[in-house]
Amino acid sequence: MSEKSKPSFYKKIGKKFPEVFTAVENLGTTLRKAGPLDEKTSHLIQLAAAAAGQSEGSVRSHTRRALQAGASSEEILHVLLLLVSTIGFPQTMAAVSWSQDVLEKKPKAKEK
Repeated sequence: MSEKSKPSFYKKIGKKFPEVFTAVENLGTTLRKAGPLDEKTSHLIQLAAAAAGQSEGSVRSHTRRALQAGASSEEILHVLLLLVSTIGFPQTMAAVSWSQDVLEKKPKAKEK
């Protein structure tokens, strides 16, 4: 995640505990490289897990990361809609709303 795209709270806490944040970021990179899935797919899976866990910050983060890895808005929405029969309609719609907040801020030129 680029420094510019990190939420201000994340940056603030990261400055207090830089070693912890570096370790967490390195772990995520290591895990994504450990298998055959590409970065986009990895972030879409993590997005689904974040939605299932009702983690608003993670949904927003993995929406941004999936976009940066080349996912389209349609792919992100489809991943979340696939969860309706697993986590329920209200939880899915909450995740969609968090993701839409991020998607509505992205420049339209990057859309596939």
